[in-house]
Amino acid sequence: MHATHPLAWRSLVLATLAFAGCFSIWTLYAVMGLTVREQLVLSATEYGLLLAAPIFSGAILRIPLGMLADHYDARKLWIALMLSLIPALLLLPVIESFTSYLLIGLWLGISGASFTLGVRYVSEWFASAQQGLALGLFGVGNAGVAITFMLVPLIVFTLGWNWVGPVYAGALLAMILLFWLFSPSAATLSTALPSRSLPLAELIRDARIWRFSLYYYFVFGSFLALLLWLPQYYMQAYDMTETQAMAFTLFFVATSSMVRALGGWFADRYGARAVNWSVFWVCLVCLFFLSYPPTTLIIHGMGKDVQLEISMNVWLFTGLIFVIGVAQGFGRASVYKNIHDYYPRHMGSAGGFVAAMGALGGCTLPILFGLAQDVLGIVTGCFMILYGVLAVCMITMFFANQAAQYQQRLQQAQAHNFLEDE
Repeated sequence: MHATHPLAWRSLVLATLAFAGCFSIWTLYAVMGLTVREQLVLSATEYGLLLAAPIFSGAILRIPLGMLADHYDARKLWIALMLSLIPALLLLPVIESFTSYLLIGLWLGISGASFTLGVRYVSEWFASAQQGLALGLFGVGNAGVAITFMLVPLIVFTLGWNWVGPVYAGALLAMILLFWLFSPSAATLSTALPSRSLPLAELIRDARIWRFSLYYYFVFGSFLALLLWLPQYYMQAYDMTETQAMAFTLFFVATSSMVRALGGWFADRYGARAVNWSVFWVCLVCLFFLSYPPTTLIIHGMGKDVQLEISMNVWLFTGLIFVIGVAQGFGRASVYKNIHDYYPRHMGSAGGFVAAMGALGGCTLPILFGLAQDVLGIVTGCFMILYGVLAVCMITMFFANQAAQYQQRLQQAQAHNFLEDE
């Protein structure tokens, strides 16, 4: 599309609200998991598996649904997806075993695929020069997890634990009706670019797609993993109550989600690649300090031993987490601006593939966090893992940028006859 459609902003607002509702369901276990962990006496690894269940199914389904969205109306597919979640929410009060929670988690994870449908739906309405801003604003729907952090404790306090699922089901039904009645259909678009779905084999062979996927694995996957893991981290590392831990995690989630729109604007103005590279450097510095575990050093002096305590208080820790969250919000927006720059006609398939790989970070990283804690016995093991993932991202981006600059210089040389064109 060469110009922004008059109904673009209406479609964006309704799509963002629908995505926020779906994202709140996708991350429901971030709050419920703490209670389930106590009830079922789960290990750190089992807790990681519980958190990963909905993220896994939501990640995997992003690829096929993205391809479908390039051929069929993303709006109708999205409405059908939301309807499919209602039975799972109604079953939440009757399940009791760890296996049942895993299976229902996989079912609820369908909500995570809404992001791919929303990207395909929103990107159709906006001109290329506004894609970063539009997709950044749509990504603010990540703040839907704040609904979960505030609403679930309120429901439990006023109505009881068994009402969480039914209340969410009723709210989702209202959201479906709102979206169905008032969101404009893509059929009203008369100047949309023709689109086709990229075959999965072609996506797998595309090295650029894999680079974008790796970047998104960190900026989105680690964001997901942290919002799931931080409540219990605060409780373990700083002896907080569940309410306090939720409040600190909510601060991280809300700020990281809200700045995504600003990140999209920066990507439009300064270039997505520059924003990504800056984001990685900021996160690298913060993770370096977060990875260092609480340590006691004993220095043997001439007359006596000197004991040195090295640890991070809760306010410094929260400040570094806040900086990482803001940087990740910028990074999530800039990655999708990059995708639209290279694949404007394939936002369903290409965007869905990258979204799936990124969401797998939210699935695999909590499990790795749990394994690191169980095996090493170090509470900061989660940040050591993130530091390693980020190092791989930065090395990959560095060599990709070097190769791109070489190709650019080569083309300029050939154009000015500095090299013979074979």
